[in-house]
Amino acid sequence: MNLLMLVAVIGAIGIGEWFEAATVSFLFALALLLEKWSVGRARRAIGALMELSPDLARVVDPETNRTRELPVGDVPVGALVRIRPGDKVPLDGEVLEGSTSIDQAAITGESMPVPKNEGDEVYAGTVNGTGTLEVRVTKAAGKTALAAIIRLVAEAQARRSPSEQWVDRFARYYTPIMMGLAVAVAILPPLLAGASWAVWFYRALVLLVIACPCALVISTPVSVVAGLASAARAGVLIKGGNHLEAPAAFRAIAFDKTGTLTHGRPQVQRIVGLNGHTEAEVLARASALEVDSSHPLALAVLEEAQKRAVPYGRAESVTTLPGKGAEGDIDGRRFWIGSHRLMEEKGAETPEFHQLASEMEDAGHSLVAVGNDDHICGLLGVADGIRDGTAAVFDELRELGVPELVMLTGDNEGTARAVAEATGLEDYRAELLPPEKVAAVAGLRERFASVAMVGDGVNDAPALATATAGIAMGAAGTDAAIETADIALMSDDLSRLPWLVRHSRRVLRVIRQNIFFSLAVKAAFIALAALGMATLWMAIAADMGASLLVVANGLRLLR
Repeated sequence: MNLLMLVAVIGAIGIGEWFEAATVSFLFALALLLEKWSVGRARRAIGALMELSPDLARVVDPETNRTRELPVGDVPVGALVRIRPGDKVPLDGEVLEGSTSIDQAAITGESMPVPKNEGDEVYAGTVNGTGTLEVRVTKAAGKTALAAIIRLVAEAQARRSPSEQWVDRFARYYTPIMMGLAVAVAILPPLLAGASWAVWFYRALVLLVIACPCALVISTPVSVVAGLASAARAGVLIKGGNHLEAPAAFRAIAFDKTGTLTHGRPQVQRIVGLNGHTEAEVLARASALEVDSSHPLALAVLEEAQKRAVPYGRAESVTTLPGKGAEGDIDGRRFWIGSHRLMEEKGAETPEFHQLASEMEDAGHSLVAVGNDDHICGLLGVADGIRDGTAAVFDELRELGVPELVMLTGDNEGTARAVAEATGLEDYRAELLPPEKVAAVAGLRERFASVAMVGDGVNDAPALATATAGIAMGAAGTDAAIETADIALMSDDLSRLPWLVRHSRRVLRVIRQNIFFSLAVKAAFIALAALGMATLWMAIAADMGASLLVVANGLRLLR
């Protein structure tokens, strides 16, 4: 680009066209300034992330309960920080005291504030709502979710997209071809037809200016950086232009189950009251027996009781039955809670109860039975809850032309089948070890040109790396999965997947529009130059105009 312009300006000076040379120089410098501004604007949209995190944190002295301000870089992991209403969260941490709602849009892309209570995780750079929080720092300043986003986005800008690579390859041949064509225009008509040397030399200079690929060169980087910034705003972290274009071509997507299609923690899915007992009675007795337990199934029972506002007390003389359950006294009467196996050992199972229990287990539920010495009071089916809207996401992906959707899980056949049926997945594979997940993804790549893998755990990392594009669940996902993946959904929102496919196609569409428009303008003005209908300043004005238009078109992606 610089070479073509330099030759054109020197040539104009050589034939005494000083005004033309000055005009070309000025307009080209203006075009470069516009290019710098446009790329800078797109990058500033991402660079604004660096301003999200506050410089200081209010660290609580555990002895005096007073706070002192420290630079966030000096706050150690494990320190207690106090966050007032309206303050930005200085570091990632766990809420120890207080409740509030926090605006996490900058990190996860969630449009609504998220409620935060004791035990919940908070992210640096998010904005506290109306409550005061005391938070235990869990990550140093350089390792927060925000720091990871900033680092990965910085790395992303260095990874060139296929379209950028194509433009580079094109320019490698385009510039010498246009130089040769300009030389031919300058000398062949005078030599072969006796035409004026001055006229055709001037036309050759016009051709060089027209050939300058300003608009073509700028069209792709602006679009790519704007596309990356727009995705980051929406809570989708894409680690480079090469990964920005990949979702447009997805034809198959493989999903992990636990933590991806499901929440990754047990939830009570069904309660059946038996022998005259209501669901609330069954849940209350189960909670009274489990109130001091830290077992995941017990926590699911207690969570359901709180959700339904079912009051419960605390059982007395509780005895743990390792691997089976527990028993204790409620209102002076002995009750027990436990697995299907414990129900059999108690001799409380009848053929009717056995059939009901088997149906719940076949549906992928872990069975929790509650009973006393006389009978079974009821059954609770506990399973990992499916994320809301998952089936709708799959339907939307199919409408977008992604025909192959498959679940890959290490869980048992019954649980996998239940999740597949609930979400409308026709293809699933259960009881897979990590190497078998890798083999499954590799098999999909043999059948389809572009394959995505969506996961959240350490065991998903090899499969994420095997896919055309690995997509990690960013909020609940492990560091290994996020580092391995090419794209991270920072809010764990599966509805971002159809958005990502559409966004990628939109970016590609804008890039193709820009490339086609740039080349079309070149072709039109080359024809005008050959006919003697274009001047140097007209050529550079047309090139600058084309540059302005492709910049504006690319920056539309920021919206």
